[in-house]
Amino acid sequence: MQASPPKRDSAKKEMLVRIGVAVFTEKGFHNTPIDELVAQAGVPKGSFAYYFGNKDAYTLTVIQSYAEYFNKKLDRCLGNEALGPIDRIKAFADEATAGMERFAFRRGCLVGNLGQELGALDETFRTALLSALVGWQTRIEACLEEAKKAGELAPEADAAALAKLFWYAWEGAVLGAKLEKSRAPLDGVSAAFIGHLRSLAPIRRG
Repeated sequence: MQASPPKRDSAKKEMLVRIGVAVFTEKGFHNTPIDELVAQAGVPKGSFAYYFGNKDAYTLTVIQSYAEYFNKKLDRCLGNEALGPIDRIKAFADEATAGMERFAFRRGCLVGNLGQELGALDETFRTALLSALVGWQTRIEACLEEAKKAGELAPEADAAALAKLFWYAWEGAVLGAKLEKSRAPLDGVSAAFIGHLRSLAPIRRG
């Protein structure tokens, strides 16, 4: 039976992953040398190799950690039964926008950043990034299905297609917000998407 790593080693490994999430959302993969990561964590470079083996394996761990973090954020926002399903999507967009604003629009989406850098280069990275994105789409799709049941969305609305539309538009807005250093692209996509959903409400007669 393999022994568990010492708690101190686990804490340092987790710190390196957290630093990777922060740095990759701002600078991406190719602009982030291992030396910078270990310097921020205050650990020897040899420890990096001990914990992860190489930068590719480390990056896959960072992608998984970021996906899990974002899944929890989505589950919290989209599971808020105090709001109607469509308002939950807006609440998520508002919270995510505030998060980018808090970091002066320097940080974007890790999946979007790495997708542009690595998606066409390595099948393992592409699969991991797509898996994260599909997980987010699935959550929006489930919320839209709830909107149908609540009478906020017409029964014939294609929830899966709408969920894809949201995420691809949102990722573009994240890039726009970084370039413009403004929340305007995010607010614009949010307003347009929520407005589109409202237009798909069932027609009430009588």
